[in-house]
Amino acid sequence: MTHTRILKAGSPASDRDILIVGAGLAGLFLALRLAPRKCTVIAPAPLGEAASSAWAQGGLAAALDPLDTADAHARDTVAAGSGLVDPVIAQLIAEEGPARVLDLIELGVPFDRTPEGALSLSLEAAHSVPRVARVAGDLAGKAIMGALTTAVQASSHINLVEPYRAVGLLQDDNGRIAGVIARDAKGGLTPMTARETVFCTGGSGGLFRVTTNPPESRGDALAMAWNAGALVADTEFVQFHPTAMDVGLDPAPLATEALRGEGAVLRDGRGELFMARYHEKAELAPRDEVARAIDSEIKAGRGAFLDATEAVGEDFPAHFPTVFAACMAAGIDPREAPIPVAPAAHYHMGGVVSSTWGRSSLEGLSVCGECASTGAHGANRLASNSLLEAVVFAARIAERLTESELGNPGLSRAEVPNELSPDDLLSLRRAMASKCGVVRNGQDLKGLVSMIDEQIAAHGPVHALQASRLIAIAALAREESRGGHFRQDFPDIAPVATRSFLETPSRTTAKEAI
Repeated sequence: MTHTRILKAGSPASDRDILIVGAGLAGLFLALRLAPRKCTVIAPAPLGEAASSAWAQGGLAAALDPLDTADAHARDTVAAGSGLVDPVIAQLIAEEGPARVLDLIELGVPFDRTPEGALSLSLEAAHSVPRVARVAGDLAGKAIMGALTTAVQASSHINLVEPYRAVGLLQDDNGRIAGVIARDAKGGLTPMTARETVFCTGGSGGLFRVTTNPPESRGDALAMAWNAGALVADTEFVQFHPTAMDVGLDPAPLATEALRGEGAVLRDGRGELFMARYHEKAELAPRDEVARAIDSEIKAGRGAFLDATEAVGEDFPAHFPTVFAACMAAGIDPREAPIPVAPAAHYHMGGVVSSTWGRSSLEGLSVCGECASTGAHGANRLASNSLLEAVVFAARIAERLTESELGNPGLSRAEVPNELSPDDLLSLRRAMASKCGVVRNGQDLKGLVSMIDEQIAAHGPVHALQASRLIAIAALAREESRGGHFRQDFPDIAPVATRSFLETPSRTTAKEAI
């Protein structure tokens, strides 16, 4: 049985020298910053409809208050990452963040303001001071994507192609990336060649049964880059948002962390507070701690509920309109009743390894946003640092590429794998959630890897299977508990913090390439 198709393409045409795969915050901000250099953006759906960025509720973290500093922001980032954050990268994004917020304001993003006209900054978990710029409480992602979409549609240097989804990387005989093979809505395959390809494809939450991500976010970039020989890192570190709304929807609506920043509390089914039993910072503990606490309460049969009736109350419709609408649609009035919550796969700290300028270990391939592993998040991403990282690295990639003389790959080809049936995909998602979720153990992980290997033997190197395997084998190898990775059989943190780098046997010098 043939599991893949080999497609060949010629040399890239000069009118597509930069190809951006993905149209979330990272992809659109990068495209705009490339002006006047022409670029092509491919998107799997109309702008904003399949991007996790549009669903971001908390906002964008940056040291914007006169009493705040980039050094303090960097320290908080390093502390949250449980020993695995690269301090150089933490300092980099903290220092460049305020300028990127000003860029977004110039593009028309209506960040919340105080009565005096200053930016209104919110406190979120593990931040030492309020530094999260928001829009109408919980509409930051939607507002940012709206402003970027308007700017992109008005920009003559950007060619937007939709709906297309990248399913394979074109690569020449020397290993240089030369674009992608893209699938259209009818299943047709088209080679899209380029001198430089930039992955801005998002994360992998759709690999888990309960997620706050669009279901299409299934680690495609991770799998494609791995197949081509790229270095990947920290794949075991998946952040589970503690307070997804437990109302039976897929994906699960998000009850933003900003609610706890405003004073919302977590109660069990009897109405008793429980977070203080798990962490000294209670509701403002790091996300992984809160997620495990809620997971424990649910497994103990006590349930978990986010109570904002006093902290927000009647202000819910105005201050958190997205959460309010989702609650009301589910038959819950959050002004009067607590919201049932459960942890959900939310953000992948791991990904394709990136240099400080967004280069992957493969010539001709850059990575940006959630699919990249920059060293900014370590074992546990600091709240609202994801949008920050995306715009900082998008600007750096644009700076590098705008005036660059790009190489010209030779004749290239790509392998295009099959896709899983809906039933097989659901089985995979259930297995990932139960065996590689908030709490893990070696026996479950070994069983999961064996199951995935059997599925790969049956269906071929399907992206969802390969990405899941990269997460599972790294989780099995890390015999400690650190940040978002918790092992029942190894509950303690190891004395030495080490990042996990995975490389294919043919790319043994990949780390030196970046």
